Amino acid sequence: MGFYDLSPQMKSYLSLVKFSHTIFAMPFALTGFFIATREQGTGALRWQLLLLVVLCMVFARSAAMGFNRWLDRDIDAVNPRTRMREIPAGVISPRAALFFVLVNCALFVAATFFINRLCFYLSPVALAVVLGYSYTKRFTWLCHFVLGLGLALAPVGAYLAVAGHFAWLPVLLGLTVLFWTAGFDIIYALQDEEFDKSQQLYSVPAWLGKARALRLSEGLHLLSASFLLTANWLLHKQLEPAGWLAWGATGVFLGLLLYQHLLVKPNDLRRVNLAFFTTNGIASLIFGALTILDLYV
Repeated sequence: MGFYDLSPQMKSYLSLVKFSHTIFAMPFALTGFFIATREQGTGALRWQLLLLVVLCMVFARSAAMGFNRWLDRDIDAVNPRTRMREIPAGVISPRAALFFVLVNCALFVAATFFINRLCFYLSPVALAVVLGYSYTKRFTWLCHFVLGLGLALAPVGAYLAVAGHFAWLPVLLGLTVLFWTAGFDIIYALQDEEFDKSQQLYSVPAWLGKARALRLSEGLHLLSASFLLTANWLLHKQLEPAGWLAWGATGVFLGLLLYQHLLVKPNDLRRVNLAFFTTNGIASLIFGALTILDLYV
C-alpha cells in the first residue's frame, strides 16, 4: 500500500479525533512545560523531553476522542448534526476505531515511562479521566466539567514531566482550563438541547435550557478568568518574566472569553462554531505563545 493509499485513511483518522482541536490544550501544556524549565534555572531546553510531552498530548487526546466516537456511534447515527461522522457514515469501522484507541493508550503509557516515574504511575489516572468522560453524558450534566478536567491535566502533566513534583502555578493554570473548557463546551452543547432531551442524555442546556445555560457558562468563564489572573500574578512573583507580554496575553484571552458570549444568543446559534473553535483556539494560541515568549525575553 503506497503513500496515496494511506493518505485518505490518515485523513479519516485525523478527522475522527478532530486533530485540529488539539489547539485548545496544547498551548497550555507547553506553557506548563516552559514554566517548569524556567524554574530549573539551567536555561537549557530539553528537546527530547519536549517531544515526549507533545507525543503524550497527541496520544492521550487521540485515545479520548477515538473512544468518544466509538462509544457514541449509535447516538451519532441518529443525530442529524453528527450522522456523517466517520463511524456512523461507515468510513471507519467500530472495530478499527477501538483498535486505534487501544494503540494510542499504549503509546501514551509508553511515552510517560520515558519521562519520569511519577508521570508513568499517574498515566492510568489520566487515561481514566479522559476516557471516562465519554460515559458521563449518560448520567450527569457534570459531563462538561469532566471534559474540562481532562484538558486541565495538560499544563499540570507537562509541568510534572520537567519538575517531577506538583506546584500551585500549574494547578492554577489547570483550573483556568477546567472552567474555560466547561464554559465553552456548554455553549457548544446548545446545538443539541432538544436532541439530548429526546435521547435522555444529560447536558447543562438540556437541564437548564439555553438562556440559563449561557448564564452558567458566563459564570464559569468568570471563574476561569479569576484563576488565570491569579496564575499570572504568581508567575510574575516567582519567575519575574518581562511582564508586559504575559499580561497582554492574559488580556487578549479574557477579551476573547467575553467576545464569544457576544456571538451566541439563546435564540441565535448560527455563530456557535465561531465561538467554540475559532475564538477559543485563537485565545489559547495567543496566551501560550506570548506567555512562553515573556518567560525568555
